[in-house]
Amino acid sequence: MTGWQTLLYKEVLRFWKVGFQTVAAPVLTAVLYMLIFGHVLEGNVKVYNQLSYTAFLVPGLVMMSVLQNAFANSSSSLVQSKIMGNLVFLLLTPLGHWSWFFAYVGSSVVRGLAVGTGVFIVTAWFAHLSFVAPLWIVVFAVLGAAMLGSLGLIAGLWAEKFDQMAGFQNFIIMPMTFLSGVFYSIHSLPPFWQTVSHLNPFFYMIDGFRYGFFGVSDVSPWTSLAVVGTAFILVAALAVHLLRIGYKIRS
Repeated sequence: MTGWQTLLYKEVLRFWKVGFQTVAAPVLTAVLYMLIFGHVLEGNVKVYNQLSYTAFLVPGLVMMSVLQNAFANSSSSLVQSKIMGNLVFLLLTPLGHWSWFFAYVGSSVVRGLAVGTGVFIVTAWFAHLSFVAPLWIVVFAVLGAAMLGSLGLIAGLWAEKFDQMAGFQNFIIMPMTFLSGVFYSIHSLPPFWQTVSHLNPFFYMIDGFRYGFFGVSDVSPWTSLAVVGTAFILVAALAVHLLRIGYKIRS
């Protein structure tokens, strides 16, 4: 147990040492989204008939920040270790693949929740929020961060340089995040794009997270939990398998 806890502490310390870049900067980005979209669309867009657009936007921005930063933590750590050549020091330890998984994904969850909390504290001033089902908020925040941390682990194992990592993030993570209902309800979309949105697991993370605040959502929170839970199990299983066989880290 001591091994993975030590690696977890090292990974948390890694991003916390540069907290201005890894925590404060994403919070500022979310605030800018809030100021721009909230100012332009507030009063023009009503969601769920009784909800202001700004209130609708806050949980989406919080969850988007959680997901993006959880992915960035594990993926950037592995790529940096590969490029700098210090990954060999971890390979010399008796840590097993489960220890690597818990440490990297655990630190990603910590960073994602830290950024999400910061975004919530700052943006909550712009809207009146309720907490209808706080347990759903916690469940989807932790599960979403764990899934993106696992996905970042896969991307970090696959990528050999920052260009490849940037491509993974720009062409997969960013589009799936922005097309997940952060800035809109999918019921405002044409039928075809509603169907496409239902194929995006990020949509269920954000929709279930938003349900915890307002008690209303585009789909049932139990459906969202089933989809997100299944997606996490599949992604985590692949990440553990790649770690077990030493994919691109033992050669």
